[in-house]
Amino acid sequence: MEEIKTQLPENAFRELQEGEEYEPLMSPHGQYPEVNTWSVTWGVIMAMLFSAAAAYLGLKVGQVFEAAIPIAIIAVGVSTAAKRNKALGENVIIQSIGACSGAVVAGAIFTLPAIYILQAKYGTEMSASFLQVFMASALGGILGILFLIPFRKYFVKDMHGKYPFPEATATTQVLVSGAKGGDQAKPLIVAGLIGGLYDFIVATFGWWNEVVTTRMVGFGETIAEKAKLVFKINTGAAVLGLGYIIGLKYALFICLGSLAVWWLIVPGMSILFHDTVLNVGGATITQTVGEMSPEVIFRTYARSIGIGGIAMAGIIGIVKSWGIIKSAISLAGRELKGNAGAEAVAVRTQRDISFKFIAIAAIISLLVTFVFFWLGVMENLWFAVVAILVVTFIAFLFTTVAANAIAIVGTNPVSGMTLMTLILASVVLSAVGLKGTHGMVAALIMGGVVCTALSMAGAFITDLKIGYWLGTTPKKQESWKFLGTLVSAATVGGVIMLLNETYGFASGQLAAPQANAMAAVIEPVMSGQGAPWVLYGIGAVLALIINFCGMPALAVALGMFIPLELNTPLVVGGLINWFVTTRSKDKAVNEARGERGTLIASGFIAGGALMGVVSALMRFGGLNFVSEEWLANPLSELAALAAYILLICYFIRATKTSKKA
Repeated sequence: MEEIKTQLPENAFRELQEGEEYEPLMSPHGQYPEVNTWSVTWGVIMAMLFSAAAAYLGLKVGQVFEAAIPIAIIAVGVSTAAKRNKALGENVIIQSIGACSGAVVAGAIFTLPAIYILQAKYGTEMSASFLQVFMASALGGILGILFLIPFRKYFVKDMHGKYPFPEATATTQVLVSGAKGGDQAKPLIVAGLIGGLYDFIVATFGWWNEVVTTRMVGFGETIAEKAKLVFKINTGAAVLGLGYIIGLKYALFICLGSLAVWWLIVPGMSILFHDTVLNVGGATITQTVGEMSPEVIFRTYARSIGIGGIAMAGIIGIVKSWGIIKSAISLAGRELKGNAGAEAVAVRTQRDISFKFIAIAAIISLLVTFVFFWLGVMENLWFAVVAILVVTFIAFLFTTVAANAIAIVGTNPVSGMTLMTLILASVVLSAVGLKGTHGMVAALIMGGVVCTALSMAGAFITDLKIGYWLGTTPKKQESWKFLGTLVSAATVGGVIMLLNETYGFASGQLAAPQANAMAAVIEPVMSGQGAPWVLYGIGAVLALIINFCGMPALAVALGMFIPLELNTPLVVGGLINWFVTTRSKDKAVNEARGERGTLIASGFIAGGALMGVVSALMRFGGLNFVSEEWLANPLSELAALAAYILLICYFIRATKTSKKA
């Protein structure tokens, strides 16, 4: 058994030169502990615990957290406490199995509770059993895994250094710090403590406001109300770290989309339709556009433009990557004919589950999904045929979109893609005759399958990139991901049923913001009122123009959909990245500072994610020390600005080193 290196190579985060190879921490030619009783047991425990916690918090508090980083921290902690030898490979497997929780939870709670929300209005005709919730989550997760594996090599190897992979970077640094130990892990640990404490103070005690806006001054408030112009920035440490890892280039593209919506479209709509009650797509609106705040205009109209932009950017991405899709399908076809031989010669770190298995498993999974739709949801053969065609088409084609989004910005626009899926499913089902309450249930369960598939695809590409950097065996990660999915689906199904019995999703005691949004979208469509196709069309045209101008359409469209305050700090983080990697005349020193900055940014993300979970659990338990009166005071935003500037100064100062990489 070979030794494990404790330092990522200098080419870990940059594009490779022609003929250059990336050498991971665990040698491709060595054998290391990965899948064993220890790693699988802890992985299953993490999947159960974090599925329950994420579902509770996502539905009760309205916060959905990413589980990968906290699980990585726990994996490092328990392996260190147990004095496991060469535990890096085991920790990756623990993280990979456990991280199924976040993917499955997002897929389930974004859609399926909407059934119970609508049940309060339509009676027992709108209902879902544990089996339906479990099957929708499990089948969606399995399809997401199977559809993504053929694209692993393209995203994690061929595009090495071209995508920032922010969440994967942070998680990798956490796992590497466990292998390093001692002084080498110190920058990440110190930054994790500072970033975690900073975000914990904001979320738990509210000493300063999380978001700074131009409304903090009287002139800014006037501009917001009269001209519908507002600027916002989230002052969290985790989001700042995310911006550093994404880098200035992609951060600017994302922010460009956000500013186009908030500074052009929102004010423009107010000017053009100031005195008009603009009902688009059947929405019941009583306010004129001029009476709305910029935030309401964004939620009511402009965000739909972002959804249309994401959908068209996805189609553009599919067209551009059609060669990759075709080669993946043709390789599977060759393996099915018995012409495989690649797996035998591939080094350990490039071995996937055979394409023959993937093709057969995908066909079986789709057949099971079809039978589930037919006998368990729609009880009509024709409706089930239409449903499985819609689900297969959207889930397969948009797998690459979900993976692209995670690779670029670390955020999966799964809610936007699911909204589009629900609308398309509702329109198609209505066209073939499935309407009313039964149509709503069918569309929501279809949405649950697609949402979980896309969520899983995005989360899984993060796991596979981590494995690529560290040198684990992809085949082992892929094989055991199915177990994590089944465990998470069963846990989430139980939690959803329990919460509905205890509180009732329609009672108002549960936030369930995404599910409420899905219910609000699907009801008018299934009732024959339509959808905001004009807004989706505008977004689609904008995405085409952006692509024509040579800019990445998905990055800009993500900015159009994600709220302004979460996009602007990405530019701040990107500017810090640019500054610390250019201030010396010595290239080697700049590289060393850039690498140290990545450790600090990863610490901010890890600390913020972990303490965010702790804070949300405290709030769930009734411990809330935040004064809403203080947060409404403009001085709280001024305090936030001061704290944010101090945090930025610490970040820049902490990267200062004269040592070369």
